[in-house]
Amino acid sequence: MSRSLDAQNRLQQLEAILGAPAAHLGLAELLAETLHRLREVMEVDTATVLRYQHSGRQLVAFAAAGIEEEVHQGVRVPVGSGFAGRVALERAPVILDHVDDSTVVNSLLWERGLHSMLGVPMLAGSELVGVLHIGSEALRRFGEPEVALMQLVADRLAAAIQLEAQEENRTATMALQRSLLPSSLPDVSGLAFGARYVPGAETGLGGDWYDLFSLPGDRLGVVMGDVSGHGLDAAVIMGRLRSALRAYALDSESPAEVLAKLDRKANHFEHGAMATVAYGVIGPDRETLTLSLAGHLPPVLAVPGEAGRLVDVPPDPPIGLTIGVPERRTTVVSLPEDAVLVLYTDGLVERRDRPVDVGMTQLAAAVRAGDPERVCAQAMAAMIGNRAAQDDVAVLAIQHRAVPAGS
Repeated sequence: MSRSLDAQNRLQQLEAILGAPAAHLGLAELLAETLHRLREVMEVDTATVLRYQHSGRQLVAFAAAGIEEEVHQGVRVPVGSGFAGRVALERAPVILDHVDDSTVVNSLLWERGLHSMLGVPMLAGSELVGVLHIGSEALRRFGEPEVALMQLVADRLAAAIQLEAQEENRTATMALQRSLLPSSLPDVSGLAFGARYVPGAETGLGGDWYDLFSLPGDRLGVVMGDVSGHGLDAAVIMGRLRSALRAYALDSESPAEVLAKLDRKANHFEHGAMATVAYGVIGPDRETLTLSLAGHLPPVLAVPGEAGRLVDVPPDPPIGLTIGVPERRTTVVSLPEDAVLVLYTDGLVERRDRPVDVGMTQLAAAVRAGDPERVCAQAMAAMIGNRAAQDDVAVLAIQHRAVPAGS
């Protein structure tokens, strides 16, 4: 077979490389099989896929044929460095006619005896997925036909990797959400709870969360939070903020001080992250909630025989956006017997076609004192109804109940 591939047989060569889809193969096996075929069709000695890691701006060896040690040894190439890094940076094909430490950063390539290489970017739309490259021990003159075929293969593999990455992200996000959201609501004397969490139909799982935890002195910590963004990154940040807030809650009795520490932590360690958080502490008498808001929407309070109302709590800056050290505030909210307090994220009340204030007023009108689970159901029916929520929705209802005599 000629080493110069013309446009007439390019489709045949592509079919020979990609082969028939194998439903039973996982992504790693599919890539390995494809790279073996690529070597045969292109008559080269090595073929490698390096996957792009956005967080570290680097390429990581993900699959290889003829130079499997790249994967086994966890080869990493910074974007912009050497051969593969140049392909990723320029997002354009690169051809090498000599391979040494002046042209590549991965010593395995020249130790393998390669003399010529061709690399192309793996793109899914405008997003960089990785780099596909081949290498030959013999001197090769890669031309436009080879470049065009390699780019076709790279585009197909990029689509497969992107699809797998999206599914991995979704699965990991779901698992993380399940592990961090309370699997069951606690049994606390004098209080009853109801809760809902629904991922957004358009955005998928994200960084919304609620939390309830016991504190020294028979107190209860109550949290409702919303990390900006969606997917695994938002869920991971949510998990870190959740853990940090719990730790700070053990050290500080003031909700405002807890949120101030959380803000400092986020600004130092979570650059670019932003979250709104409502954190409050219910005292041992269950009659009050000491609450502080970091950019979060105010809760709704409904007492028996009255319509719900938005609680007048002044919001302070969100977590992660603070410049300087603002004085965060707390508000003591009265919880009369049988009253219900509803905390929520903006996905419950915000819509593209109306101001968020309108949704908040609608929610307050829909909340009536009663069993917390029923309150959650009523809130979801009034605000979501039969239309899927555009964004994540988290709802937490807390009712103050009288403690039976002798309990």
